[in-house]
Amino acid sequence: MKPRVLILCTGNSARSQMAEGLLRHEGGDRFEVFSAGTKPSHVRPEAIAVMAEIGLDISGHRSKSVDEFVGQDLDFVITVCDNAKETCPVFPGAVKRLHWPFEDPAAVEGSEEVRKAAFRRIRDRIHGRIMVFLDGNESA
Repeated sequence: MKPRVLILCTGNSARSQMAEGLLRHEGGDRFEVFSAGTKPSHVRPEAIAVMAEIGLDISGHRSKSVDEFVGQDLDFVITVCDNAKETCPVFPGAVKRLHWPFEDPAAVEGSEEVRKAAFRRIRDRIHGRIMVFLDGNESA
C-alpha cells in the first residue's frame, strides 16, 4: 500500500491545496495525497492561477474538513500553518507528524499582482520543501 499523506492548514484554501497538488505531481504514484482544513473555506483563485502557471491544475480541488479524515489510517500528517498545528486532532497509529510553517499568502494585501507574487513565493517554498521530503522518503 502507498503511504497516505494528509496536508493540513486552517482554511484548506491556499497552502495545503498547493502542497497537495505539488506532492501529487512530484511524488507520482508513490503516495496517496489529501489536504484538509481545521476551518475549511474555499480554494483561493490565486492558488489555482499560480499552480496553472507551472502546469498543475487544482481547479477541481475543494476545501475539506479535517473531520473527513479522523479515524482513517494515515502515514504522514503535515501541517503547513501554526494554527493547524495547534488544533490538529490526534490520529491513531504510527502517524509521522511534520510541521512546515509557511506564511499565509491570502493575508497579503495590495494589487492583484502583489497578491499573486505572494502566492508564487509560497508555492515555490512549498515546492522546495516537498522535494526535500521526497528525497528523504525515497523508499516510500
